[in-house]
Amino acid sequence: MEHYFTNNLELKSEMRVISYEEQSDCFAFLSDNGVFSKSKIDYGSRLLIKTILNTETRNNLTILDVGCGYGFLGVVLAKKLDSEVVMCDVNKRALHLAEQNRLKNKIRGKTILSNSYEKIEGRFDLIITNPPIRAGKEVVLNILTNAKEHLKEEGSLWFVIRKDQGAKSIIKKVLEYGECEILEKSKGFYIVRAKFS
Repeated sequence: MEHYFTNNLELKSEMRVISYEEQSDCFAFLSDNGVFSKSKIDYGSRLLIKTILNTETRNNLTILDVGCGYGFLGVVLAKKLDSEVVMCDVNKRALHLAEQNRLKNKIRGKTILSNSYEKIEGRFDLIITNPPIRAGKEVVLNILTNAKEHLKEEGSLWFVIRKDQGAKSIIKKVLEYGECEILEKSKGFYIVRAKFS
């Protein structure tokens, strides 16, 4: 089985368009085989977006989307918060789609091929992620706990994680580095905001 965090250049392309509407804004996303949630926007990502937009009132932010896939989280948030986004992923096909989706939806920012924060420079107001659980707990914790090195002083990390995928133990680990707050629970998904001093 091919995972969305691997690069398989021989994987057959089957491009498709996914439509999404958020508070009267319509988005169109190009998707393909070999990327996470290729046929529809997954529930966890939709819940993460809605929770952030119900909580975050600032505009003109700098946003980092780690493990961006085809760019759903970064594109929607940057549009709704009139902000600039950097989207990064290890999957080259996903990143190519994310860049096309950024341009298609007229979003300020850029895409970077990067394993977690490896090639990321600067600090951000928001770091967002729907972490690649199947890549393993070590990879997930690396994304979550190292966010503090890339956040501005008042910045926050937002992530979604399912209860049955070790949410409680992962949140407990993140608490060793800063404050964690579960802001939404639905259908087994937890939406978490973390801040680091």
